[in-house]
Amino acid sequence: MLHSHGEPPLAPRPAKIAVVGGGSTYTPELIDGFARLRDTLPIGELVLIDPAAGRLDLVGGLARRIFAKQGHPGTITTTADLDAGVAGADAVLLQLRVGGQAAREKDETWPLECGCVGQETTGAGGLAKALRTVPVVLDIAERVRRAAPEAWIIDFTNPVGIVTRALLQAGHRAVGLCNVAIGLERKFAALLNTAPGEVHLDHVGLNHLTWETGVRLGGPEGENVLPALLAEHGDTIAGDLRLPREVLDRLGVVPSYYLRYFYAHDAVVRELRTKPSRAAEVAAMERQLLEMYGDPALDEKPALLAKRGGAFYSEAAVDLASSLLGAGGSPYQVVNTYNNGTLPFLPDDAVIEVQAAVGTKGASPLAVPELDPLYAGLIANVTAYEDLALQAALRGGRDRVFKALLSHPLIGQYEYAEALTDQLIAHNREHLSWAE
Repeated sequence: MLHSHGEPPLAPRPAKIAVVGGGSTYTPELIDGFARLRDTLPIGELVLIDPAAGRLDLVGGLARRIFAKQGHPGTITTTADLDAGVAGADAVLLQLRVGGQAAREKDETWPLECGCVGQETTGAGGLAKALRTVPVVLDIAERVRRAAPEAWIIDFTNPVGIVTRALLQAGHRAVGLCNVAIGLERKFAALLNTAPGEVHLDHVGLNHLTWETGVRLGGPEGENVLPALLAEHGDTIAGDLRLPREVLDRLGVVPSYYLRYFYAHDAVVRELRTKPSRAAEVAAMERQLLEMYGDPALDEKPALLAKRGGAFYSEAAVDLASSLLGAGGSPYQVVNTYNNGTLPFLPDDAVIEVQAAVGTKGASPLAVPELDPLYAGLIANVTAYEDLALQAALRGGRDRVFKALLSHPLIGQYEYAEALTDQLIAHNREHLSWAE
């Protein structure tokens, strides 16, 4: 399309992107995506922000080598100064972990003492992470608002649903992002022998509590091939989810692998009690990765990074940022945003994870067919928990923590909630300003 003077439209201005938590071992995955997809999201300056100077130097050095090897013209800077780093940014990506892997290790272990799942994004461990994280993220967002009032905040920090709801309720320009959906898109595309861009998921639920109720080819109105996909590849899909094939056949949908914590809770607890925590595995992996990142000959993301988690995060982040900044991007993307009537059984200000039309004004969820009560009931329950969890994160207090834990479907008994409240506060006192 030409302008009125007959001139072609100008290419989008190269963006300034800031990454808070830029010293994460995840970051080279993100850098690789920015380098490969530079036509989708032109970047003039990329700022990695992190208070951990040693990690930041290692990650920043590798990031510059990746850009150089792939011929990316943008500059990469590193800083511990949040305000300077986000100043004038077009988009700010949040990927921080308050308390580091040490806090995650606790989240994954002390709930097991009560016979409850120990996991960093759901149950008691997920609440602990929310209580540590929400105040820190809101402080960062306020500083972004002052230094870059037009910037979009893309939240990849778990628990994404609760954190995104906190950001939106505080009036920030924010969208939550998770890599579960894009991972399933890639998996289904491979099984169907088609391009990932041809796969459209009927993805519905909350962050880490979602179901694929349809798999369509070509877009929202395309043919639903989920029944055929389950019939032909059900064993493979069930194996990836670590659920029995029979469960998928009876449901006729593909649940997120996080649903295993709900559908096989007691079996998961037994399993977790007999092996090292995921946090311990990741901490060991991170030590290896940081040693690799320090090698001046390394100029690409190492294969070991694929085992760290976050697969396809970079592609999802580039796609979302590109759409929000008007540089292109896919018309429909799975994001976390306000419900606004999409699921009529939830409040409008609940944050849901669904397909949405994404553009410079944000994300607008696509219509979702009426949900089976089997899924709607659990979504409503966990939404109520997330509301109580956010109140506990914002206002503090032992009673609010107890009520959030009691409401969670993975806990739900007052004796467990009492014991877990004491444990949560004891293990997180240094991060809870209200705790005595």
